Amino acid sequence: MTGKLEGRVALVSGSGRGIGREIALKLASEGARVVVNDLDADPANDTAEAIRAAGGEVAVCAGSVT
Repeated sequence: MTGKLEGRVALVSGSGRGIGREIALKLASEGARVVVNDLDADPANDTAEAIRAAGGEVAVCAGSVT
C-alpha cells in the first residue's frame, strides 16, 4: 500500500465485479478505506476478502444505493 489516499474513504458502487471491483482494489492499494457495494452480497464479499488479504480496510454494503 502506497498511502497516496491514506485517511480517505471511498464508496464504490458495483464493486463486486468487473471495472468496479478493479477500481475498489486500486483505491485500497493506494491506502483508502473502501466501502464495497454491489446488488449481490457474494461478489461484494469476494472483493472485500481480496482487499483484506492485501492488508486493506473494507466494509461491505450489499444492496441498491438508489
